[in-house]
Amino acid sequence: MREREVPKLKTHRGAKKRFKLTASGKIKRGHSHARHILTKKTTKRKRKLDQSDLVSKSDLPKVRKMLPYAS
Repeated sequence: MREREVPKLKTHRGAKKRFKLTASGKIKRGHSHARHILTKKTTKRKRKLDQSDLVSKSDLPKVRKMLPYAS
């Protein structure tokens, strides 16, 4: 009898579009609140929102589960 294979894990498509892996294996993310209603936000705040940041330690397990093949 043939053994049953475990089905492949699916990548969360929304997570794939939002997160990137760094060379050292950390996960980068973008900031929210940077797309519209920008007139009331200060220039400094808008500049900071444009920079990418790393996913927090507490959120890493959730993000890694959504991206099973991102080593």
